[in-house]
Amino acid sequence: MIRRMALLLLFALLGSSAGLAADEHAAKGIVLEVAATHRTFVVSCEAIPGYMDAMEMPFSVHDPKTLEALKPGMAVTFTIVTRGKNLYAEKIEPASTQSFESEPMEAGSLSALHAVLDPTANDKAVKVGDPVPDFSLTDQANKEVHLSQFRGKVVALTFGYSRCPNPNYCLRLSNNLGRVERRFHEKAGRELVLMTIAIDPEHDQGATLTEYANSFHADADDWHFLTGQVADVKTVAAMFGVNFWSSEGLLTHTLHTVIIDRKGKLAVNLEGNQFTAKQLGDLVESVMDRPS
Repeated sequence: MIRRMALLLLFALLGSSAGLAADEHAAKGIVLEVAATHRTFVVSCEAIPGYMDAMEMPFSVHDPKTLEALKPGMAVTFTIVTRGKNLYAEKIEPASTQSFESEPMEAGSLSALHAVLDPTANDKAVKVGDPVPDFSLTDQANKEVHLSQFRGKVVALTFGYSRCPNPNYCLRLSNNLGRVERRFHEKAGRELVLMTIAIDPEHDQGATLTEYANSFHADADDWHFLTGQVADVKTVAAMFGVNFWSSEGLLTHTLHTVIIDRKGKLAVNLEGNQFTAKQLGDLVESVMDRPS
């Protein structure tokens, strides 16, 4: 009798919970962590006006299969559902951090054409989770820098050039690194290293490269602006899916920001520029917090 009463009470409570009206909000963010066994994932969410500020939030899901395709660094749209005291995510869909402005779109088309002409092009790009091959370039202090010398540290890396005319491209991506450096200033150089690779090495070298680095107040001990022979820069760029073409003194190029973990493996490859410096910082922090 007692067991029957307990079951009836449980069914009543479940029925009551199911009957509660759900509060739903459309959300977008960057995935930081996925724990399929616990049916949860963590997202660096964009602000939702009138509901919440931009913040990191964990969400549970009812069906763990919805997490199978999620990876750190992936942009997603989803619905935040609050029902009673329960908060969870539904309708999770992949989104994009790519820019739909004319130059990135043109660069994307040129990359597609390049892949057709050179079927091995995609094979040169490092896959997330794979080791990043060592490379060496020269920084703004005229020091030779090897990626391998930063094993045990997290590396955040992007590409740009000093004459880039659109502030939403190279300037924005390097500004993102600058904000990450300020956020983790106590760890910069010790646990975190930043890199901006100049994709116009024939121009961005010597005093010009130094001036470019100084424009971001970069400390050469923890933020390296790197240059080298054009062929060497192209080789490094290809590792991360970056392509660039010269036209009348300017460059058409794709946009990528990557994070390499302490073991030298590619942790995140963000394409485009449709993400915030805070989201990049949240990703960097999640990679730094991973067990060594």
